[in-house]
Amino acid sequence: MNATLWAMIGCFLAGIGARDQMLVAALTARLGRHRGLVLMAMLTGALASAFAAWASGEIAMELTYPARLVLACFAVAAAGLESLLFKPKFKAKEPTRSLFAAGLVLLMQQAADAGRFLVFALALMVEAPLQAGAGGAVGTGFAVIMGWLAGQALLDREGGIIQIRRWAGTVLLGVGVGFALWIWINLGK
Repeated sequence: MNATLWAMIGCFLAGIGARDQMLVAALTARLGRHRGLVLMAMLTGALASAFAAWASGEIAMELTYPARLVLACFAVAAAGLESLLFKPKFKAKEPTRSLFAAGLVLLMQQAADAGRFLVFALALMVEAPLQAGAGGAVGTGFAVIMGWLAGQALLDREGGIIQIRRWAGTVLLGVGVGFALWIWINLGK
């Protein structure tokens, strides 16, 4: 599989129960289904993915291949930590109907979430930042559309979503640390 497909799948799965998806769900449940909200969430996700892919391309030029692999492992572990440590909010406290304010909050949440760490890691590993960024944007788009369409259903399952995030975070953290150790042992010789 190529970087686009891996990034799309990774960002969609990392986006289940993520802060951006739950914010879209909460705002949709509170204010109704506004197309501008889901379009803004998709746009901010695409911008955050593009930035992560660009950053990985800039950093990749300065590193050797083993160093890129180790940094990618740290990024996957950071994605796991983000999933474990940051709990999504299930209640919207947005006092306005401003798309700009919602977009700003979404962009700040998406700039350093698990999906962007995965885009960064994939772009480093396969040296395909454009493809990883495009896949991340599509996967994030699917996740926020799911939050928009199934807003109240997601909000009603708070305990299950938190449990899914914990399991996903544990798996990502384990994969990142495990591969970093494997690289250190096998390529550090």
